[in-house]
Amino acid sequence: MATPPASTLAPVLSAQWDADRSWTLETYEAGGGYDGLRRALTQEPATVLAAVKDSGLRGRGGAGFPTGLKWSFLPKPDGGPRYLVINADESEPGTCKDIPLMLATPQYLIEGAIITSYAIGCHHAFIYVRGEVLHVYRRLLRAVEEARAAGYLGTDIMGTGYDLEITVHAGAGAYICGEETALLDSLEGLRGQPRLKPPFPAVAGLYARPTVVNNVESIASVPGIVRGGVDWFRSMGTERSSGHGLFSLSGHVTRPGQYEAPLGITLRELLDLAGGVREGHELKFWTPGGSSTPLFTAEHLDIPLDYESVATAGSMLGTRALQIFDETTCVVRAITRWMEFYAHESCGKCTPCREGTYWLKQVLRRIEAGTGTMDDLDVLLDTCENILGRAFCALGDGATSPVTSGLQYFRAEFEAHITSGACPLDPAASALFPYPPRDSSHDAVRLAGRMAGTVL
Repeated sequence: MATPPASTLAPVLSAQWDADRSWTLETYEAGGGYDGLRRALTQEPATVLAAVKDSGLRGRGGAGFPTGLKWSFLPKPDGGPRYLVINADESEPGTCKDIPLMLATPQYLIEGAIITSYAIGCHHAFIYVRGEVLHVYRRLLRAVEEARAAGYLGTDIMGTGYDLEITVHAGAGAYICGEETALLDSLEGLRGQPRLKPPFPAVAGLYARPTVVNNVESIASVPGIVRGGVDWFRSMGTERSSGHGLFSLSGHVTRPGQYEAPLGITLRELLDLAGGVREGHELKFWTPGGSSTPLFTAEHLDIPLDYESVATAGSMLGTRALQIFDETTCVVRAITRWMEFYAHESCGKCTPCREGTYWLKQVLRRIEAGTGTMDDLDVLLDTCENILGRAFCALGDGATSPVTSGLQYFRAEFEAHITSGACPLDPAASALFPYPPRDSSHDAVRLAGRMAGTVL
């Protein structure tokens, strides 16, 4: 984690990241680890759930839905199993907070999973992690092993009569499996595709049983709430966006990294902590919550980074993945790269997303190469309109965000590509995109063939 001298940070989950062997149970316990579990086990499950609800903790995976409220949607116990599934399939471009959290202090997640499971009456929890991050997968397996050896997992936990097992499951590497119902299908051994809702996971989730699906950071924040209390947690952040959060700064920034701060901090403050935009350059545009959130510009530097303020300004806080781009970056090139990702990762289940992201990619490539027309700008907006609100899950909606916001703030740059027949910027000047434009002749031919009904 980046460690600038400042009092505006709130290191909670990241407090031990620089400790010697921070991932071990011994180090975690030395910093007060599992004190929250001990306290939780002396209370009724409903009391723990109420504390999380009263804390105002909102889902840290992007949607920002109140965590305790989500838990309360589970139906009354009927004698059958209920599950906790932790979404550790971090895949959003620019998002890089859960992986370092699990790598540096996996026991935060394990303790949070145990407390959460106790609160909702779950006896088998699952952590679904990306299979590509083998080092994190192994570290989680070791953390579960250590917790079980210490008596925090297994049968009759700490003599309370409560039983719990945690399974760490490695996914096969699909962005769509970050969508909660696609994750559940994948966990069941099926192809990862979104389910039609309702029923929602709280009613019929994993194996058609009541299930809570939460993000890594959401669950890892639970021990601190139980240990420190509701008032302590609410002392950070804003009234409706309480607590602390990891802000991931990447791109054209002097000191990129994870900055844990209260919600409501501004990008200007974070950039001050991170040494500002790289020397000799100025901010052009940035993402407040990853590539699937509408772009912001330098005009938005002082927008409080909480759910309400960011939404009012026209974007979403998302996963707090702050990708910083300076004036050397071609916004058309950046958006095209993101769209290539979304078109590739679309599961293909619904037509708006499957076809829409493909068309957006092809038209953007044409504009970027300088062979587009002014009508293409209307085609982009029309395609986005036909995707938004009509896709099976949020992938389609998210894919439209950089396109519509890019045209809102940088339409002149799109038009310059068309009128000049090339990118008006020097792509070699951007450290993020140091390669020349692609040859789009094949793309143009393939696009023409698709319009004519010919598969190429």
